[in-house]
Amino acid sequence: MMKKRPAPFWTLFLSAALLAPANAAPVRAKSAMVAAAHPLAVKAGTDILKQGGSAIDAAIAVQTVLNVVEPQSSGIGGGAFLLYWDAEKKELQTFDGRETAPAAADESLFAPGGNTMKWRDAAHGGLAAGAPGLLAMLDMAHKKYGKLPWRGLFSAAVQTAENGFAVSPRLSESVAAEAKAGGLGKEPAAKQYFFTAEGAPLPPGTILKNPALADTFRQIAENGADVFYRGEIARDVAAAVQNAAHNPGLLTETDLRNYRAKTRPPVCASYRRRYEICGMGPPTSGGVAVLQILKILENFELASVPPVSPRAAHIFSQAARLAYADRAAHMADSDFHPAPVAELLDAAYLKSRAALINPERDMGAAKQGLKKNAAGGFSPDLPSTTHFSIADKYGNALSMTSSIEKAFGSGLMVRGFLLNNQLTDFSFAAEKDGAPAANRVQGGKRPRSSMSPMIVFENGAPVLLVGSPGGSRIINYVARALVAVLDWRMDIQSALALPHYVNRNGATDLEEGTAAAALKTPLEALGHETNIRPLNSGLHGIRITGGELRGGADPRREGIAAGF
Repeated sequence: MMKKRPAPFWTLFLSAALLAPANAAPVRAKSAMVAAAHPLAVKAGTDILKQGGSAIDAAIAVQTVLNVVEPQSSGIGGGAFLLYWDAEKKELQTFDGRETAPAAADESLFAPGGNTMKWRDAAHGGLAAGAPGLLAMLDMAHKKYGKLPWRGLFSAAVQTAENGFAVSPRLSESVAAEAKAGGLGKEPAAKQYFFTAEGAPLPPGTILKNPALADTFRQIAENGADVFYRGEIARDVAAAVQNAAHNPGLLTETDLRNYRAKTRPPVCASYRRRYEICGMGPPTSGGVAVLQILKILENFELASVPPVSPRAAHIFSQAARLAYADRAAHMADSDFHPAPVAELLDAAYLKSRAALINPERDMGAAKQGLKKNAAGGFSPDLPSTTHFSIADKYGNALSMTSSIEKAFGSGLMVRGFLLNNQLTDFSFAAEKDGAPAANRVQGGKRPRSSMSPMIVFENGAPVLLVGSPGGSRIINYVARALVAVLDWRMDIQSALALPHYVNRNGATDLEEGTAAAALKTPLEALGHETNIRPLNSGLHGIRITGGELRGGADPRREGIAAGF
């Protein structure tokens, strides 16, 4: 790795300007747009769109630059889910690039000798690293929908990695937080890259270069995605996992060679008789859970309810409770545990679930509603993830969420990129009350996710692209953003900036330092247990109306929307 140096004053000034929060008003464009978590990634994507590239071409440029400048959140060492609208064929395709467990993994992975590990003890090192699926998924989508050559889509990422970028305040704070928690710096490559020679977290404004990642991207650009899954890169990934200084893992070169991205059927439901809303099905729980929340909310009049009010927060939280109860019991990799998606989205079933909501009292912990033998299982599903939305001049559109799980993933760094620790998204306990956990560890299985990239259609055309990072809270963030746009008629930027209230079938979390915190007393009067805490979403969306694109970026992060 190259030695870091402090940035000159003018670079710091430019960086601060680039990383300013999004404007209160949405960004507008006529032809094409990118909304993503860093200005340099947005520029890379819009440059590709200006060259005539498709939305998937731009996505590759955006994601690879994010790998450089937002390494704590996503990258080629992780996985993703992608919704792609083909305007020519009028077809929605969903792609599954979720990581898989090593073939040798089984239910005892996180319970050696019958003793269940604590999550924090399992999260770092090689044990929780799955076979990365991001590149295979992008390759599959590009072969179907790409317009520009694969090799040219990595140029911005290579240049950014070679020349360096100014460390953002959020990246610096993430390094410091993980160092304090003991999760970053256990492995030598990451310690050398993210810390100064004196062992301090990199300060904001430091120019950070990554020649190793630039070289990796060059190889992938020239030789295709297969070079990642076989040969020297795969050998180094497997060796890093198996020889990790902390928690050696099971991932092998064979696991990487056998990885396959998949297409899955989208999950869709109508909303308010006007919209068709589509998301990703299992192995993510996000699409189904978001749709359940919305379909339950259809039974309540929301348009006249103030967005940040006790009634809005109460009704929303009750719908979320019910969805999360079903999620815990039934959602997992459908190749191993056929999830009852149709039953969970059945209109009569969801109407019966809505009838359980008392508008004047919190229901407490909800139970799953289907008469099926399944067991829930705890998995933390942590928030270091990213989301971007893209619309191109051909009418194609995509919504994509990608992740390496917790901040900086496993902490293992190979050839300039971090490896995921997504296997901690499995249930550590294989059963509960005698019933097998749907999301238990099995060889080759994909862990349950909460990632929720969504596309909203009206009259057969996409009108809204949205998604967010945020771990298991993603479902709340995305569902509430959809309500804000579709029910409360908010512009996209205002909807993404709205203060958060969140319920995952437990306490109701209220966003610290916002108007939502003032809901604590009235919600507690309705029986809620409440927490006031930071809720760091990263919503990025595009609204498409009347031939105009309006983009928004979550002000809680440094992202922007831009177009032409």
